[in-house]
Amino acid sequence: QLQASGGGLVQAGGSLRVSCVVSGRTTGSRVMGWFRQPPGKEREFVGCINKSGVRKDYADSVKGRFTISRDNAKNTVYLQMNSLKPEDTAVYYCAARRQHETAINYSAEGYTYWGQGTEVTVSS
Repeated sequence: QLQASGGGLVQAGGSLRVSCVVSGRTTGSRVMGWFRQPPGKEREFVGCINKSGVRKDYADSVKGRFTISRDNAKNTVYLQMNSLKPEDTAVYYCAARRQHETAINYSAEGYTYWGQGTEVTVSS
C-alpha cells in the first residue's frame, strides 16, 4: 500500500513537499517513481529513485527544481518541489516497482503498485 500526502495550493515560485509512505505488502526497499496527471492530460513521468537512493533521474520539465529523496528506515519517499509553476498543477502519484526489479524506470507500465494521488495546485 502506498499513501501519498502533502499536496495543496501554492503560489507560483513557492515550494511544496509531498510524501509517500510504503506499507503492508509493499514494504521493503523498492525502486520508486513519481508521476503526475495534469488536468485533462495524460499521466507523465516526474522522477524516480533507486533502492539505495543514490541514483535518481527526472523529467526535463522538473530538472533543477524537483528533488526526490527517500528514508528507507521510515519506508517513505519524498518529492521536494521548488520554484513551482502553474504548469506543475496536477495530481501527483507515487509508484513502486516489484521488489526484485532493481532498475529505475521512466514508464508508468514499469510500476506495479500505486498510491491514490495527492493534488497540487499552483496559482499564478
